[in-house]
Amino acid sequence: MSEAHGTSEETTYDVVVLGAGPVGQNVTASAIAAGLTVAVVERELVGGECSYWACVPSKALLRPVIAVADARRVDGARQAVDGRIDAQGVFARRTRYVTDWDDTGQAEAVKSMGADLFRGQGRLDGPRRVTVTRDDGARHALTARHAVAVATGSRPVLPDIPGMDEARPWTNRQGTDSSTVPGRLVIVGGGGVGVEMATLWQGLGSQVTLVARRRLLPRMEPFAGELVARGLGEAGVEVRIGAQPTVLRRPDPDGPVTLTLDDGSEVEADEIMFATGRAPATDDIGLDTVGLTPGSWLDVDTTCLVRGVDGAWLYALGDVNHRALLTHQGKYQGRTAGDAIGVRAAGRPLDDGPWGDHATTADQHAVPQVFFTDPEAAAVGLSAEQAAAAGHRIQTVDLDFNAAKGANLYADGYQGHARMVVDLDRDVLLGVTFVGPGVSELLHSATVAVAGEVPLKRLRHAIACFPTVSEIWLFLLAAYERERD
Repeated sequence: MSEAHGTSEETTYDVVVLGAGPVGQNVTASAIAAGLTVAVVERELVGGECSYWACVPSKALLRPVIAVADARRVDGARQAVDGRIDAQGVFARRTRYVTDWDDTGQAEAVKSMGADLFRGQGRLDGPRRVTVTRDDGARHALTARHAVAVATGSRPVLPDIPGMDEARPWTNRQGTDSSTVPGRLVIVGGGGVGVEMATLWQGLGSQVTLVARRRLLPRMEPFAGELVARGLGEAGVEVRIGAQPTVLRRPDPDGPVTLTLDDGSEVEADEIMFATGRAPATDDIGLDTVGLTPGSWLDVDTTCLVRGVDGAWLYALGDVNHRALLTHQGKYQGRTAGDAIGVRAAGRPLDDGPWGDHATTADQHAVPQVFFTDPEAAAVGLSAEQAAAAGHRIQTVDLDFNAAKGANLYADGYQGHARMVVDLDRDVLLGVTFVGPGVSELLHSATVAVAGEVPLKRLRHAIACFPTVSEIWLFLLAAYERERD
């Protein structure tokens, strides 16, 4: 099938998908695999935020910074690290991975699935109807026999601070598509985007000040933010926790920006970036035509079917349902919802119980996340605080990584920490958190243990290779057995 155009045409499909990012592409692939016809609507680049301004470019940019940091932790290798990182080489690597912001390849991939691609702004026009308006004003009406899937993602939120327009701040987009290293950069926000961007731009040569209202990485175990803050400080970042901006000033558009904090102090920089949260990109997709509030997060059931809409036809996937603003989790939702759409269309019963084929159970119990800072922070499932608040009877097991020989061989003087959160009533893991160099590669083993609800008695038979960083599992499980005895 091909890219579709039209001036005042109408076409009927089994499924219409709003948004051609990774989430939209996954629900499209699953629906087509179920034998359904699909139209995909995209107003920007096919591939979405993740492909061009978030996950892909940020990791392409961060990898050289982390690679150099890793080399400096190994005797013999650190002597080979001489001089500064070649920022222009790093930018060229980023540009290669985002295909120079050209979506031709991803558009062809969508069409090769068997979907029709419509470029323009898609808006709901009542139940099961979508109107696509192209930049030239041409309109195409789409009707969905079975489902409309909203996968339009989210946008950055800027706080209401005097001087914001004058300051012309960066968001994640400028933070990942800029090819100029600012001499001084202030980053406001201590979540995942804030700490990754602080790691990146300090590594490329900026003098970075990170301003956070509360502790870093507040959704993770407290020690994760503490160790990341320490690592940033050791790299040269000025970390200011417990501070909030009150006023911005940039009287000269080509001059520096001054940030006033709530304690009266000021910070001057060449650029300022805000990483202070996201809002759903649902303000201009016609939600009011189906009884929903424009600009709102969309509440969904376990199959990602939107609540509050008559009939089982409107789905919301990825950031817009506010369950887990992570690309991999949205792709999981897309696959699951696409399968559910196919089953409903065929009139077959759903398998939507916990951990069923048509249930996004992992959204509540086994969400993995990694932040590519130095050190890396990785976690899956519930923190100790979250588990206790949910009413679980828990035990936490904490260990420094220096207990594992493999960690010390990975990096001389390895610094890192790990925690397991154990459900004492079922003897399974509710959550695991790792902080340290290279721990992102440990996370999937933890995700399998949490999602699979593997009894700890069985998990001790999953042998970690010697000498690897994953030996930490052996020591965590041994410590748990000692504490229980």
